[in-house]
Amino acid sequence: MANFFDNRARAAAAASSSKAKAPDTATATPRMQPWVEKYRPKSLEEVKSQEHATETLRRMVHAANLPHLLMYGPPGTGKTSTILALCRELFGPELFPSRVLELNASDERGITVIRERVRTFAALHLVNAPASKEYRERYPCPPFKVIILDEADSLTQDAQGALRRVMEVHAKITRFCLCCNYVSRIIDPVASRCSKFRFKSLEGGQAKERIREILTAENVAYEDGVIDKSLKVSDGDLRRAINLLQSAARLVGAANLAATNGHASHQRPKSKTVLDDEDEEMTDVDPGGTSNKHAVKISDIDEISGIFPPHMTDQLFITLHKGNTQNYQNIAREISDLSASGYSANEVLLSLYNKIIFDDLVESRKKYKLTQIFSEFDKRLADGMDEHLAMLDMSLQIAGVLATK
Repeated sequence: MANFFDNRARAAAAASSSKAKAPDTATATPRMQPWVEKYRPKSLEEVKSQEHATETLRRMVHAANLPHLLMYGPPGTGKTSTILALCRELFGPELFPSRVLELNASDERGITVIRERVRTFAALHLVNAPASKEYRERYPCPPFKVIILDEADSLTQDAQGALRRVMEVHAKITRFCLCCNYVSRIIDPVASRCSKFRFKSLEGGQAKERIREILTAENVAYEDGVIDKSLKVSDGDLRRAINLLQSAARLVGAANLAATNGHASHQRPKSKTVLDDEDEEMTDVDPGGTSNKHAVKISDIDEISGIFPPHMTDQLFITLHKGNTQNYQNIAREISDLSASGYSANEVLLSLYNKIIFDDLVESRKKYKLTQIFSEFDKRLADGMDEHLAMLDMSLQIAGVLATK
């Protein structure tokens, strides 16, 4: 019996201690937040490089009216961030949770989600806007709800057909915003009911400035060319570029922390304040500097992004130049090493394509044949062909074309 009461007492003490530590966890959450969420635009003014869309949407905010919207373009260009910022400016923080429903159609892409969640929310009565005069002067609070369907091109044909009917029936009190990468996958009856906005890849200057602001705010040191490299690797996807740099910053911060701890272990006893917060260690270096050995390097971006290294591309190109008749063993050995290294066949194909097609020393007639080979194997890889066999077959065909006179 005594053990029973002792156990209950220990459980109560553990519960009270966990409640006491809860504020510490809450304060640590912002530091652990992904940069893409931490620095997501909160207003239309913060959306970069999409002036053609934001200017029109800003006029809609001032008019307190909104049609159905269809936003399409490459990933990471700000489609979802723009519509969320628009809804914040329309409804404000108090009405936003009750007036806006955000769904990712790639997770729930069937007709069931349209019939149940979307139709149910669209039919709900509107929640009254706050009576505060200051709130209404700052936020228009129009009399309708907004349903955001992200990755709408993943919806099935039946789901899009059901969505068309819901858009018709509940148009008076509900507006739909569809975000997609491929507008051709949206059926015509749905697309014709929406006002279309095309989001282009971010321009270099504005994307660089935004990334530079984030790195400065996070006190991250980086070498010259790191921002350009991250944007080149991400191919206009600002979200991917920010994630790459955050991963690189954590990698550098961990190395810096380990070096500091190793030095401190020889100088003085380990201090908890030095060990716990790696962000404090990263603030000791100057952002944008090139002399600090713990700054983010271009090689860090290459390693984290998983791209095929340029020097390995040059080595493979030299091997392929020797032909495929007497050189089969060398090519097979090279491809086996690449497969064992874990590089994606798509990355090898893209790297070889950029190396060969844009090489002025390769004849135009050979480039014509090589382009056919690259396109064929790109299709095969998309269909699920074995990557090792695909790289070997592709390399042998390329070597055969390069060896011809």
